[in-house]
Amino acid sequence: MVIRVDTHRLAYMAVPKAACSSVKATLGALDPKIEVADPTAFEQKQVHGLYPTQRFRMHRWARVQDYFRFTVVRDPIKRLLGVYTNRVVALGELNNCRKIKRGRVDLPTDPDPDFFFQNLDAYISAASVVKHHALPTVCFTGHAMERYTKVYRTSDMKTLADDLSEHVGDEVSIPHFNSSEAKLELDDLAPATHAALAARLAEEYAHLADYFDNPFEKRLHTAA
Repeated sequence: MVIRVDTHRLAYMAVPKAACSSVKATLGALDPKIEVADPTAFEQKQVHGLYPTQRFRMHRWARVQDYFRFTVVRDPIKRLLGVYTNRVVALGELNNCRKIKRGRVDLPTDPDPDFFFQNLDAYISAASVVKHHALPTVCFTGHAMERYTKVYRTSDMKTLADDLSEHVGDEVSIPHFNSSEAKLELDDLAPATHAALAARLAEEYAHLADYFDNPFEKRLHTAA
C-alpha cells in the first residue's frame, strides 16, 4: 500500500522499524481527511490503523508518478536489533504467539538476543509480528530506489521535515515514537551471532549501499 496524502500529492512507502510510526503521524496531521492537526496527538496503534504498512507493488506505485515520492530507510543491523529490543523485549509480543503458546514450536518467548538472532528463521516462521518487522527493506521499497523523489535515512528526519514544510507551504514537525527502546549494539552479540547476521543482511546492505556501510565488511577488513 502506498501511503498517500492526495491533497498535497505526497506518496510514502513505509518500512517497519524505520521511523514509520513518526512519519505516518506526520502525514496524518497533514491529511485534511483525518482532521487531526497535531501529529503528537496520534496513538501509535492509531497511525498504523490509518496507514497500514504493506509490501511494494509496482501497479500501485504507478498511480503516483507526479507525487513527491519518498521512503525512509534504516541501517539494516540497527533495524533488526530494534525488532528485538522493541517487539520482543519492550512489547513482549512473543508471549502472544499462538504457535509457541500451544507448544507447536519449541521456542522461548523471552530469548536472549544471541538465541533470538541465531534462531531468527524459526521465530519468523512462528510469529507473524517478527516476520513483518524482519522482512528485508526491499520488500517495502522495491528494488529500484531511483523511483523515489528522495530517500531519507532515519537520521535525516530534520531534512525530511524541512522538505515536507517546503512542499506543503507550512511548518511540519515529526514526532518521535519508540524513544524508550532498550539499547543493544552489535558488539553486545556473540561471534556466532555476528556470522548469522552477516549472512542474513548481506543482500540488504547491497540494496542500501548508497545509504549505509556494511559493518560486517569493515570487521573483515580490520581483521585482515
